[in-house]
Amino acid sequence: MRRFFRIARLVVFLLFCSCSNSKQSRGSAMTQFVDDYFNAYFEWNPSAATSVGFHQYDGNIEDYSAAAVAKRIETLKLLQGQISGLPSRRTPDEEIDIEILDGQIRAELVDLETLETWRHNPMNYVSVPGGAIDNLMKRNFAPAAERLRSVIARLKGIPKIIAAMKQNIDNPPREFTDLAFRIAHGSVGFFRTSVANWAKDAAGDDTALLNEFATANAAAANSLQDAADWLQKTLLPKSQGTYAIGREKFSKKLQYEEMVDEPPERILAIGEENLEKDYQAFIETALKIDPSKDPHEVMKLLSDEHPTEASLIPDAKKTVEGIIHFIRDQKIISIPSEVRPSITETPPYARSGTFASMDTPGPYETKATEAYYYVTPPEKEWDAGHKDEHLRAYNPPVMNIITIHEAYPGHYIQFLNAKQFPTKTRKLISCGTNAEGWAHYSEQMMIEEGFGNGDPKIRLAQLQEALLRDARYVVGIKLHTAGWTVADGAKYFREKAFQEPANAYEEARRGAYNPTYLYYTLGKLQIYKLREDYRRAKGSTFTLQAFHDEFVRQGSIPIKLIRRILLPGDNRATL
Repeated sequence: MRRFFRIARLVVFLLFCSCSNSKQSRGSAMTQFVDDYFNAYFEWNPSAATSVGFHQYDGNIEDYSAAAVAKRIETLKLLQGQISGLPSRRTPDEEIDIEILDGQIRAELVDLETLETWRHNPMNYVSVPGGAIDNLMKRNFAPAAERLRSVIARLKGIPKIIAAMKQNIDNPPREFTDLAFRIAHGSVGFFRTSVANWAKDAAGDDTALLNEFATANAAAANSLQDAADWLQKTLLPKSQGTYAIGREKFSKKLQYEEMVDEPPERILAIGEENLEKDYQAFIETALKIDPSKDPHEVMKLLSDEHPTEASLIPDAKKTVEGIIHFIRDQKIISIPSEVRPSITETPPYARSGTFASMDTPGPYETKATEAYYYVTPPEKEWDAGHKDEHLRAYNPPVMNIITIHEAYPGHYIQFLNAKQFPTKTRKLISCGTNAEGWAHYSEQMMIEEGFGNGDPKIRLAQLQEALLRDARYVVGIKLHTAGWTVADGAKYFREKAFQEPANAYEEARRGAYNPTYLYYTLGKLQIYKLREDYRRAKGSTFTLQAFHDEFVRQGSIPIKLIRRILLPGDNRATL
């Protein structure tokens, strides 16, 4: 009998060792694949590596030569082939990671191989230099002189990026070339002034280092000026390409990037129905403010009270503390840090197509803590009318909604949770329907929970922002699948979203190069449905704060996967 038990224990021990070794082998294979994916990604996109906190790439800058693009496509296909060879037995977290990375690979192959944006969008090139350098300047993750050496190394690569653009770009849409010119033009001043001033302080007494910088920076700035001239004088007159990607490619982008596989026709119908609901609510709310005026006049009345160029940033700063107090008082969501983001002007190189944004340190950043809530000022060369239209978008009620979206409880709260996301993949990958969907959901949810104390002006501002995103939803689909022009889109923004003409055009033009910018409203609708299903599942134990805390702790991954985590076994549609 004793011998039997000894044998039995030995068998159990061997089985345990076998299972343990199997788990280690499976885990090591999965870990290796994830590491291989991100190592290859950051070699291709070193600026992104800096932003997330991997500083071994700080001396490198993107290479978009045709040969480098071909190598990237080959790498993606090799990685894609490795997925089928990974162990079939996976933990839930591993399964989610593989689904995310598979979608990322497929989406990038569509972008590089099918859409060939590297041949048709000059913005892909001129948008790199400013961010690549600013990522090294704005956060104190290393001594300034050390970061300056990385700046110099990247500066030396900027003329090659511009050369690759001239070599690769072939008949882009006029809208793309025009925006690329604006980015390049804005970048020149940034390099000659902001970067140069920072370098003087960073170099200290090291004259040789400063001289090396000056030579590299002059060459980089000159190449960007050359790019701006080439875009405006040479490429723009012959830019006759089409921006529409078509129904099939549009569907693939949504499927791979957002894990939304509904047909575009149903997605459009849902968006149009939601827009009409918000439109009617806007009209009803406008009547409460002034029943003697039509909604356009009421909106103009609201926007008449807007900041000046000088007061834009101070006015944005005034909104933060009241919103934080409301969140805590009403138990909306946990705020895991007292550190506030710095509120400042959007850098010139990043102003194309954006009114406000949040820039936070990456999840693997161990030293730098600086986060920036950017607000975009009018361009200095705009005429007075254009500047006034731009500033009207920042009237006080709307400014509160923008802060809710960008900071509390929107993007900044997501960032404050990022270091606790469960896996490397979920720390590093973000999708629009989650990140932008959450921020846009926050706007409406905060009003529903009582922010603004029922003030119809605050409600109207929230509805205006909702209509703006609703119009993006519809216009994006129509531009790329239904033959709409940018002029058609601008008209829709004016009539349905109450946008000023200049802003309406900018919004429609953004849809030309960002086909799936429907993700704001699409994600918001998915989150509302998830919240309702989660409420039913939890019954009397449901609390709004617990739902929000659970949601933001999972990472900015597709809502389909969040549903799987929060509602195990639930296979219902996300819309």
